Amino acid sequence: MLNELCMEIKNFFDKGQAKFYGKITIENNSITNAQFLNAIKPGQYFRIVGSVLNDGVYCFNEELLLENEVFNGSIWLMAIPKSFLMLANEIEKWQEENEKALNSPYQSESFGGYSYSKASGKNGGSLSWQDAFATRLNMYRRIRI
Repeated sequence: MLNELCMEIKNFFDKGQAKFYGKITIENNSITNAQFLNAIKPGQYFRIVGSVLNDGVYCFNEELLLENEVFNGSIWLMAIPKSFLMLANEIEKWQEENEKALNSPYQSESFGGYSYSKASGKNGGSLSWQDAFATRLNMYRRIRI
């Protein structure tokens, strides 16, 4: 989810953080780049770019579920604010709670004395997490990556 959120706001919180370019080797769910391992802190997030199997955002203290691979790409260290991580958790919870309604083909229905209409997003479809949280995500947005 973090990768999707960072793509949406065009911000990977990498400003001022180290980036490692070149040949990257992943073996046994671990990145073997010594410079990366010396620079990253437990609990810090990082982004893998240029991989066929492992592109995305990961947390260094979680059990990494990386596929073995050797590729030319990069690893970006990230400095994600706690407030953004809390918002990401809130968005995930919102998605879980609204999944059934979001996937419904119906915008409204009525029968007997009951009727309802779903909130709609910008494109007239179901209200998405992007629509529901746009205002709160704006403070983290960047114009470009």
